[in-house]
Amino acid sequence: MYSTLPAAAPVVREPRHAPVAHLVRGGVVEGVHHGSVVVLGADGRVEFRLGDIEAAFYPRSALKPVQAVAMLRAGLPLDGELLSLAAASHSGEERHLAGARRILELAGLTEDDLRNVPDLPYDPVVRDTWIREGRLPSRLAQNCSGKHAAMLWTTALNGWSRADYLDPAHPLQQAVAKTVEDLTGQGIARVTVDGCGAPLFAVSLHGLARAAARIATAAPGTPEARVADAMREHAEMASGARRDVAALMRAVPGLLAKDGFEGVQVAALPDGRAIAVKIADGANRARIPVAAAALARAGVDPGPLSGFAGEPLLGGGQPVGRVRVVDALDPATATARA
Repeated sequence: MYSTLPAAAPVVREPRHAPVAHLVRGGVVEGVHHGSVVVLGADGRVEFRLGDIEAAFYPRSALKPVQAVAMLRAGLPLDGELLSLAAASHSGEERHLAGARRILELAGLTEDDLRNVPDLPYDPVVRDTWIREGRLPSRLAQNCSGKHAAMLWTTALNGWSRADYLDPAHPLQQAVAKTVEDLTGQGIARVTVDGCGAPLFAVSLHGLARAAARIATAAPGTPEARVADAMREHAEMASGARRDVAALMRAVPGLLAKDGFEGVQVAALPDGRAIAVKIADGANRARIPVAAAALARAGVDPGPLSGFAGEPLLGGGQPVGRVRVVDALDPATATARA
């Protein structure tokens, strides 16, 4: 299905995004979200595309499952909820902090060894509680602390230097880059620094969907399958109790899903069907409705997806509209026109 040799890196250009969703208020289009969408069939072929799926872009945290696979390939002995946390953009709940501490303890390290940026918890409810209690930003509370703790343990297990584990030239990050190229099936176009301080690799939206499909369809016991199993079984550890991506994985049996800042969403099913979404303006409100429509396009039962059509737009406290995907993406509209 997939070649084992990476193709050339995607082209670095201004993406040719297309309208993917409208913000509708009182029956009038008030705003337009541009972006790109790709849907892969079980055989890996592109079954639907909208916008630019081949331009280089940064997947942000949607790449974390791939980073987790790289660490398992390098010997990281995690499974279950702690492995899900290693692939997480967590909400900063106490269970997330406790899990990150546990990974560090297993590595013989402490929070002081982390090199991610200090932050308050991502979940607004948890963050507000922290502020009321007078708690300060910390590296453990930052949403990538599980990944960084796992990176440190992987480094320790291999005898690699610890202080510079975020350097793109570090053996750990070179192993991650190799896994990115393997699972996406393409070269890396550019390397920069993610918000947490870790290296970030530019691939295409098509490549990101391909990587998710590779992870979701992997043979039992492989690093890819271990990551997929952990995230599916412990969706709240990979995100949080109130997060839409966890709710999406609970709603669709077997679904592997990961979000990323700046409007990125990727998801894949055990049979190889996969979708990837990039919202051009980074708007979170368009990410999940567009992803749900793409999953329906991929043949997922629209019933469980109905709860992800977007939160109502309020006027005077009453619903007056919502984010609505464009007709080209809406499978119901497409069927009616056929």
